Amino acid sequence: MRILLIEDEPDLASFIKKGLKSQAYEIDVAFDGKVGKSFFERNLYDIAIVDINIPYINGFALCKLFKSQEPKVPILLLTALDSIDDKTEGFNSGADDYLVKPFEFQELILRISALNKRQQLNYNPYKDTIKIADLELNTHIKTVTRAGDLIELTSKEFSLLEYLMRNQGKIVSRVEISEKVWEINFDTNTNIIDVYVNYLRNKIDKKYTPKLIHTVVGMGYILRNQ
Repeated sequence: MRILLIEDEPDLASFIKKGLKSQAYEIDVAFDGKVGKSFFERNLYDIAIVDINIPYINGFALCKLFKSQEPKVPILLLTALDSIDDKTEGFNSGADDYLVKPFEFQELILRISALNKRQQLNYNPYKDTIKIADLELNTHIKTVTRAGDLIELTSKEFSLLEYLMRNQGKIVSRVEISEKVWEINFDTNTNIIDVYVNYLRNKIDKKYTPKLIHTVVGMGYILRNQ
């Protein structure tokens, strides 16, 4: 199990990391909200443990952000804030559990185990699968297959394919792709979107039929089974 810990107290972060590694967990540590956000967007985690009072982006804001991106990843808020108002704000922000400092390490392990068990019980792989023809994309475990073959994609290729599949049968413009996948304003002087579409074609269309990614001249791209 891979865990993201966002905690700005170095001694506590080191203590938690050492303890979790002794339980055979893989753990990444960030000391502020910006780095934590970057880790979360680059990697796949089973659980995020987040302090509230951290630099740049606080724990409440991170909860909302993480849940908007990966709603199925459990979030445990680990904080010295123990009022009912703080707990209410934490749960309203999307936290799945709330552990107040100071705490016993064994309790942290029990909370992690309970969150992981709950996630596994609630997981239905079919709910997370998008299909068109023999192409399948699973948003939970981040896999793509075509005709049963596992297709290796980069993070950005996966995001682009997911956007096309969620809009299958609809023409999506380069401007839309730029804003939704790259989250930037479209630059008419760059061909980065065309380059990535070609990367996808080489991986999911080149040796398969039917071809699924089509160019609509002057308008954009469309994913369709014909």
